[in-house]
Parts: sequence; structure tokens; C-alpha cells
Amino acid sequence: MTHENSRDIFESWPIPKALAELALPMIFGQLIILIYNLADTFYIGRTNNPLMVAGVSLLLPVFNISITFANLFGIGGGTLISRLMGAGRDNEAKTVSAFCFYMTIIFAGIFSLLMFAFMKDILKLLGASDDTLLFASQYTFCVIVIGAVPTILAMTMSNFLRSTGYAKQAGFGVSMGGVINIILDPLFMFVLLPKGYEVLGAGIATMLSNVITCSYFLIIILRLRDKTILSLSIKNFKASRENIFSVFAVGVPAAIAVTLFDVTYIVIDKLASLYGDIPLAAVGIVLKAERLPLSVGIGLCQGMMPLAGYNYSAGNFKRMREAVNFSRLAGLVIGFVSVALYEIFAADIMRIFIDDAQTVELGTHFLRARCLATPFMFMCFHLVNFFQAVGMGGRALALGASRWIVFNIPLLFIFNYIFGMYGIVWTQVAADIMMTLVSVAVYMNFTKSFKSE
Repeated sequence: MTHENSRDIFESWPIPKALAELALPMIFGQLIILIYNLADTFYIGRTNNPLMVAGVSLLLPVFNISITFANLFGIGGGTLISRLMGAGRDNEAKTVSAFCFYMTIIFAGIFSLLMFAFMKDILKLLGASDDTLLFASQYTFCVIVIGAVPTILAMTMSNFLRSTGYAKQAGFGVSMGGVINIILDPLFMFVLLPKGYEVLGAGIATMLSNVITCSYFLIIILRLRDKTILSLSIKNFKASRENIFSVFAVGVPAAIAVTLFDVTYIVIDKLASLYGDIPLAAVGIVLKAERLPLSVGIGLCQGMMPLAGYNYSAGNFKRMREAVNFSRLAGLVIGFVSVALYEIFAADIMRIFIDDAQTVELGTHFLRARCLATPFMFMCFHLVNFFQAVGMGGRALALGASRWIVFNIPLLFIFNYIFGMYGIVWTQVAADIMMTLVSVAVYMNFTKSFKSE
């Protein structure tokens, strides 16, 4: 596909077809990411050792911090690239891609070094006990200390490809990495390393799959350099002040939103750890198992963002609204269907990951409560992503921060105090219902100015 042909997706294709072209590869990629994230939990769960499961679960907040850097330059840069394309400013888009590429490497490298220096202290802060610290450290060293740069860089380059209409290549790269990880997991865990080192094996497998994924994206972007506006050349590193500001204006709020999301998971882990390692293991499984419909929703949002951003900059507000409305409807249908399936099969889902009876029983109750928030969580993500797409980083930050600071985190402490362990898992439903009402009101107010056009 040539650069000009990629513009047709944004400008002339029917919205369902364009959204399918951009979103389906990303949905598939998100599902593969979910599967390989779940694969570690699944294979470690085969040991029937809740301490190993709890140790690995503690890394989720740390891994989410790495996503903040991918959002900073992947979303901040990617959405700007789409808008620059819509405005016909291709040369500026080229410098933005190079700037964000090298800044990702710098930030990811610093994060890796800091994690290496303070790893044990950070894991203890997250709730690691003397029994789970060794497992958490093994996994963190492989996935974050060694793997931070290729992991974060791969996510940034995936955003670049998606933002320029090459969603298939982006989705394939993410999917390929997931498949490789699923294959390598049992090889390192149960064949190459001795018994007792299953967590280390899972970490090595995840790290290697991310290195391979990063290498794939580098090759693809270099091969497409004559067909796209993307550039990895150091000569194009110097972007204009205006564009650097635009990258951070959207990227920083996107990074802060993930950080606050991460803080929420830290609070959940800390509160759950007060009740023992078994509830912590159950919560860790639930937080991963619930992500299936959300991964589909994230893929839909990723497909919507370049479509909305391009048409916003091009002044085609009618097409922008059509893309937003169609993706929202599709996400809500998926969300409500998922709630029904989770309620029916919650116990079976828990038993996929672990056979420990107490962990399964607790996790079943937790999952049935948490899944009720799925449609409302999608609405919150969808509207935040829309404002990121059109360059309204301030509004995106206000909505994202309100979700965590105003509603979610305070309610976690309140519900935990009143209802105990079960209050922790019911918090998400209450918080996201309230946040959805706020988000829809903000979006409706924003779109009033486009109705006449």
C-alpha cells in the first residue's frame, strides 16, 4: 500500500470498512498480547504454587509504568502524525516520528537502570512478602531490567504504523510476539530450566519475544520508509517546538492516565495483600482474566483514533463523529455480551489458571463482581482516547485523572473499610458508572460546536 492509498482509508472508505481495516488487526494484536500475558499466569499456575502466581502478579503495576513511556511518545507522537497527515504537513510528521523514536530509547533506558538499582525496594513497596520476593525479582529482572527498551520501543513503533494506516503490519507484529512467547514459555519453564525456576523461565521467554517483536517493527518501518512519512533517521531528530509541545500535550496526559491506572493496581495489590497471599493470587488472576473484552475495546479505540484525528484536522467533522459513534456502539455490544459470559463461566475461567480450591472460590466471586464494570470501563477509555486523538490532551487528562483520583482510588479505601475484601472488587463498578456519566457530558458539550457543520 502506497502513502497516497493509505489516505483513502481516512478520507473515502465507508466508516465500518475503514474502522475494520484499522481496528481488526489491533484487536487481534491486543488479544494475542492478552493471551501471552495470561500464558505466563497459566503456565505458572500449573505449578499449583500460589506464591509464584502472587509474585508474578506484583509486576503488573511495574509493567504498566513501562506503558506510560510508550504512551508518551507512541500516542503523543502517533496521534500528532495522524493530524499532520490530515493537514497535509507530511515533512513535519517525518521529524515527529524520528524525535519520538529516539526519545523512547532514552526514557526506556533510564527506566531500566532505575528499576535495576531499586528493584527489591520497589517490589516490597508493591506488597511483596518474604515468600514472593524472589519470584517477583526473577520476573522483573528479565521483563523490565533487560527487556524495557525493546518492549517500550516496540509499542511506540506499533503506534506509528497504526497512525499512518498500516494497522495490519502493526497488528501482525504484536501478534507474532505473543505467539512466540506462548511457544517459548513452556520450553524455558519446564524443559530448559530445573524445577523451581518456572518464574525465571517465564521471564526469559517474555523478554525474548519482545526483543523479536521490536526487531520486526524496525525492519518493517525501514522497508516502508519510501512509502510512508515515517522516519527513523537521526537527521530528522530535531522537531519544531510547536510539534514537540503537541507531542507532550497529548503524550503526557496519556502517560499520566496509565500511571494513575497503575497506582490503582498498586492500591488494589496492597489492600489485597493485607488479607494474605491467597487473596492476592486470586485478585492477580482476576485482573488479568477480566481484560479479554477490554482488550477488544482497546483495539477498537486504537482503530478509531487515527480515523478521528485525521478527519478532525481535515475539517471533516461529520466523518469524525461517524467513526466515534460506530466504534462506541460496537464496544458496548461486546461489553454487555462479555458480562453475561463472565457471570456464567467465572469458576471455569479461574480453574484454567490454577487448581487451588480456595483461590478458585475467591476468584470466582471477585470476577463476577469486577466484570459488571466492563461496558462502563470501555466508555471511559473510549472518550479519553477520542480527546487524545483530536489533540485535546487537557480534556483527556482531566477525564482520566478524575476517574482514578476522584472516584476509583478514594472508593477503594472507603469500600475496603466498609465491606472488607469484597469491597475492593466492587469498587470498579461504582467508580466507572459515575465516571461514564461525567465523560458523556463532557463529550456532548464538546461536539455541540460541530453540529452546524
